[in-house]
Amino acid sequence: MKKLLVFLFLSLSAFAQPPLPPGKMVDLGAHKLHVNCSGKGSLTVVVENGFDEFSSDWILVQSKVEKFTRICTYDRAGYAWSDPGPKPRTYAQINLELHDALAKTGEKGPFVLVGHSFGGPVVRNYALTYPKEVAGIVLVESVSDDQRVGIGNGKTIRIADDATGKTIPKPHEQMTEADKPQKGEGHDFSGLKIEPPYDRLPEPQQKQWLWAIVQPEREDASNSEREWSCEYLAKWLKDPKSGSLGNLPLIVLTRKEGGYPDGWDVPAAELERQRVAGQQALAKLSKKGEQRVIAAGHDMHLEAPEEVTAAVRDVVGRVKSR
Repeated sequence: MKKLLVFLFLSLSAFAQPPLPPGKMVDLGAHKLHVNCSGKGSLTVVVENGFDEFSSDWILVQSKVEKFTRICTYDRAGYAWSDPGPKPRTYAQINLELHDALAKTGEKGPFVLVGHSFGGPVVRNYALTYPKEVAGIVLVESVSDDQRVGIGNGKTIRIADDATGKTIPKPHEQMTEADKPQKGEGHDFSGLKIEPPYDRLPEPQQKQWLWAIVQPEREDASNSEREWSCEYLAKWLKDPKSGSLGNLPLIVLTRKEGGYPDGWDVPAAELERQRVAGQQALAKLSKKGEQRVIAAGHDMHLEAPEEVTAAVRDVVGRVKSR
């Protein structure tokens, strides 16, 4: 614990040196992305993180998957070691950067994509944008089209309802003055410490998390991601497309219990019903879709890495057998 407290103090210092990136810094011209690939195999697995998550958070899964195939984790622009990237941070923008980074590192597709939480719809959009480069998908506690979230004071909102119908701009790799991070008001990180389930990470990855979460560029990137995510979800919700992913091998991992509290503006039982229905709909995106209910929380890659690894292994196996 003393070591963690010392590191936390250093991470909050403007003069502290960041931990060395475990992977490679891939130059996209105007900015660099951190990509960490390991293992060998004819198929490469690529992980897309959720909000405020980092490549190093997936070490428990990556260390297992690398034993039977190749796996790449990475940090989106503005997260951890990756430079801030062009804005707005639409799914299309994120997809373009990942696509170009994989090409520049020499990773060969088609890939098995793994998307956690916010990363779920991001990899879904990647498959729709680059269908020939995707061989299979694993959705881990993915955001669904009609996802409802708490916004404080006992109130909830369906993410898609926040959409304004804006036209989604074309992605670009060039950085303009408008793309530079906006400085926010900042947060008080003085009491920051490792909490469950991040305490399941090895100590080096815990230190990396403590450093990465306080970087100001992360908040700017995630704010833009949230702003544009609702536009995609609203579009998909308005025009549901069961089977839109064709016959892609797809496994949807869903937590057993939503854990919603009483006293919100929507009854807990109704929130649970909506959650279950949304996850079931995700499995129907492919004619080869399957849902697995896991006795774990939202961060399955930390709480149930064996089950996540098993799903990845099964999709890899199904792809190879096709």
